Amino acid sequence: MKVRNSLKALLKRHRDNKLIRRKGRVYIINKTNPRFKARQG
Repeated sequence: MKVRNSLKALLKRHRDNKLIRRKGRVYIINKTNPRFKARQG
């Protein structure tokens, strides 16, 4: 999982990326290609 300041650029890298908010953190998850997982901050 990558930890990045901004997730907007990462969100567009794959069409299955989804932006999820959990427990005050922002995540990108991708069911089809898990290597795109990322967390903000």
